[in-house]
Amino acid sequence: MASKYTPTIGIECHVQLKTKTKLFAGVDNDARGKKPNTLISHICLGMPGALPVLNEKAVQLACQAAFALGTSPAHYSKFDRKHYFYPDLPKGYQITQFDQPVIIGGHVNIEVDGKKRKIGVTRAHLEEDAGKNTHPAGADYSLVDLNRAGTPLLEIVSEPDMHTAAEAKAYAKELYLLMKYADVSDVDLYHGNMRFDVNVSLSSDPKTLGTRTETKNLNSFKSVEKAVEYEIKRQSELLDKGQEIVQETRGWDDAKQKTTSQRGKEEAHDYRYMPEPDIPPIVLDDEYIRNIEKNMPIMPEVLRAKLRKLDLDESAVETIVDALPAGNLMLHIMDKYEPSTSRRIANWLASEVQALVADEKLSWEVITNSYAEPLVELVKLVDDDQVSSTGAKVVLAALLLHEEKNPLTIAKEHDVLQVSDEGEIEKIVEQVIHDNPQAADDVRNGEMKAIGYLVGQVMKESRGKANPGLAQKLLKKHLGV
Repeated sequence: MASKYTPTIGIECHVQLKTKTKLFAGVDNDARGKKPNTLISHICLGMPGALPVLNEKAVQLACQAAFALGTSPAHYSKFDRKHYFYPDLPKGYQITQFDQPVIIGGHVNIEVDGKKRKIGVTRAHLEEDAGKNTHPAGADYSLVDLNRAGTPLLEIVSEPDMHTAAEAKAYAKELYLLMKYADVSDVDLYHGNMRFDVNVSLSSDPKTLGTRTETKNLNSFKSVEKAVEYEIKRQSELLDKGQEIVQETRGWDDAKQKTTSQRGKEEAHDYRYMPEPDIPPIVLDDEYIRNIEKNMPIMPEVLRAKLRKLDLDESAVETIVDALPAGNLMLHIMDKYEPSTSRRIANWLASEVQALVADEKLSWEVITNSYAEPLVELVKLVDDDQVSSTGAKVVLAALLLHEEKNPLTIAKEHDVLQVSDEGEIEKIVEQVIHDNPQAADDVRNGEMKAIGYLVGQVMKESRGKANPGLAQKLLKKHLGV
């Protein structure tokens, strides 16, 4: 039964930019595994007289993000101070962009249940991250780690264009791929390189937005989907009872699969924005913008279109697109080799290689273009009937898990080379016909299903090495069919 309420969903995403240093300080930007408060400086702490200096690389990455979002960076943007008081913000203000951000507009294309949709992007702005508060279990105090303070973020704000949990999940996933392919971020969800804040509202009038809630700091596509599902259900039940939705900030409890209230948000905060006096505006000329556009890597949609020309299953296409190294390898192979060769390698990547990754025997990161020629050689061995499709899987695994990159050498070492010596196979065929008179007579009498049994016997006698096509040809010759 269709719901009487129309859900409307918007997503704000914080993307950590992959710079070596922080946004305004020459301090290491990678806090993963570092001891608390070891990646800090007088600028991170907001000490008196500390002067921030803008990281040029962060601006470049923001421009790359603009093109990934289907738009261009603004020629003029500026920084502002957003004032609020919290233990993880020692300056008492955050440097961000308010009314003139580096990116205005853009979109993300998604597909849900075979239907394509364009989700609008309102804006994206550069800002510094705050620190992190931790609350030790059972303790009556909190701890502050400022390693993350000053980390460069790009906050991407969507239009409220989504109306289902599936669309929200698809948007988050595609945004992740866009930032990964554009080389903007490491997009390490586990370490918070991308964090999603999801706004959900319900209304009985599709033309009017309802009161929204904001569920913050989601770090997986599944949690985005489940949080939206939960909020739609929770708000629907409240509205059915005639109760009002409270505008508030909520958190996601992954263990309980539910959102919980964190703090009310009755009115918009007065952040007392003011222009940042210590950092000049960002002014980009046409040549700078053109150079970035010219050097943009290929985007997921283009790769999908190229892979679909190989007549792959859609699941195989998405597996390869999801794994950037596999996508880059396929781009290299498709540019140089025949579609039939590319198709076979793509299917290996999406099945056998994906299985090795899932079993944690292999990381996608080891897949580089250096594997192109060995994989093409392996395809040739299969096409020339020197290795069976089953034997090819053995060679493929050994090729990826060991240093040896010569498929023929691996095939010999693993004893999977097929025998195509007609004289040798003919002896086995004669023996199989002699040992299986009933099956041989069935074939002579037109029961061609029996030939499959005889081919199997030849393969068994040859320990899987006989070329099955040649075995069948010789069986037909000897049986006169």
